[in-house]
Amino acid sequence: MTKLSEALDKLYERTSKGRKLGLERVEAACEALGHPEKAFEAVHVAGTNGKGSVCAFVSSMAKAAGKKVGMYTSPHLMRYAERIQIDGEPIDDESLADVLDRVLDAGPELTFFEASTVAAFLAFKEANVELAVIEVGLGGRLDATNVIPAPRVAVITRVSFDHMAELGDSLEAIAAEKVAIIKKGSAVVTGKLHPAGRQAVSDRLVETGGRLVPLVSPEPVPGARIAYPRLAMFGSNLAVANTVARELGFSTDAMTAGIEATTWPGRNELLHRNGQDLTLLDCAHNPDAMVALSHVLEPSLLGDIESRKDIALVFGALKRKSWKAMLARLENASGHRVYVPCPGADPVPVEDMVKAYPGDTAADIGEALAMARTKVGGRGVVVVTGSSYLVGAARALLLGVSADAPVDM
Repeated sequence: MTKLSEALDKLYERTSKGRKLGLERVEAACEALGHPEKAFEAVHVAGTNGKGSVCAFVSSMAKAAGKKVGMYTSPHLMRYAERIQIDGEPIDDESLADVLDRVLDAGPELTFFEASTVAAFLAFKEANVELAVIEVGLGGRLDATNVIPAPRVAVITRVSFDHMAELGDSLEAIAAEKVAIIKKGSAVVTGKLHPAGRQAVSDRLVETGGRLVPLVSPEPVPGARIAYPRLAMFGSNLAVANTVARELGFSTDAMTAGIEATTWPGRNELLHRNGQDLTLLDCAHNPDAMVALSHVLEPSLLGDIESRKDIALVFGALKRKSWKAMLARLENASGHRVYVPCPGADPVPVEDMVKAYPGDTAADIGEALAMARTKVGGRGVVVVTGSSYLVGAARALLLGVSADAPVDM
């Protein structure tokens, strides 16, 4: 067993602690490790959807601008190391094992996500990262990432219903949790928010003296063509990222180069095999994200197909998600549906999904992909969605690579 596998085993043992909100444990661990959370400037990104793609765009633009940049996101798609990236690459095995061991020793009470967060901060400090782009895990106010000092830019992408058990059952309550990442002196960038979200931002700006930055266009040069695949899907998130980049003082050239170099696997990602066998992977996991996905499931946008009969949906989700509402948003998006148990704790039984919206069932992702491909043939499109854990399993299988176990935190 390698040093990294031993460290990951110890970290995965922390999943038994579950998901806990609160800053005390993280603050204590950071103090014991010399306050790594204070070693860099930060862009802190909260929101129901779009957080990860905004982080990916901003990080890539920062690298193109010559910054030493770190990025912390969750959950991982295939490998745990994806969560902690430096200059666009997952942290190397030796460094990851080292920071995990030190954090786990310094914080015996830390949960899986809390330990991961502190490990990212420590890795960024030791790599001399200048700018860290940090995705909130859950909510904002009591999320482990919120131990950082006032970020250079605080971002609220969207506010919609998700994680209601932890954040509240109204948009007002959810928004109040998310905007708590805005601190004194922060510049603030928001996506297109529901009125409840806009009011929460406004109230927080009054409270903290933060400064709202007007949203700019998705293009670094308005009207100029961007060589970024699937721009229709990412347009609103890209506008947010561009606004952040301008606030950080990045040049137009750096922004353009960074956008074109951005990779964000599993998020509206098109995979090809043998020139055909088109598979679209999207980690949409709530109704709001499904609306965005439905907009790009147009035959004209998906290659050489004639109608939705050439689209097969492979879907699986966790019970705690609003899976019926998710399927409702995709009711007319495909000609075929294949349901599969989602990897992770407490998946929706395939029988329940069939009762809600008729479709076929598969025992695992391999069978589901094969069944879906048979239905649409080599020229059709298979769409895998419903959970990042399902997408990760599909991507690993399609690419023939190994994957670390998924973790719902």
